[in-house]
Amino acid sequence: MMPRTPSISLRSILAENIRAFRKSRGISQEELADICDLHRTYIGSIEREERNVTLSTLEVLAEALGVSIVELLTSRADSDK
Repeated sequence: MMPRTPSISLRSILAENIRAFRKSRGISQEELADICDLHRTYIGSIEREERNVTLSTLEVLAEALGVSIVELLTSRADSDK
């Protein structure tokens, strides 16, 4: 059995949402990384859709950005409906 890979669209939604929430709060990738105790290049790689993040990382990112995990994984276009 081959391991499953997440949908590209889900990674894209996550990347877009992290970038949007981060910018709306006026913080850089480096500042978000410091808040989350992650490496600054890791945040960039998430925003470039290069990473599959763990549930615990999603939890840390959501808390740092002041949003829910659901908000991080929901298309902003969907939330406008």
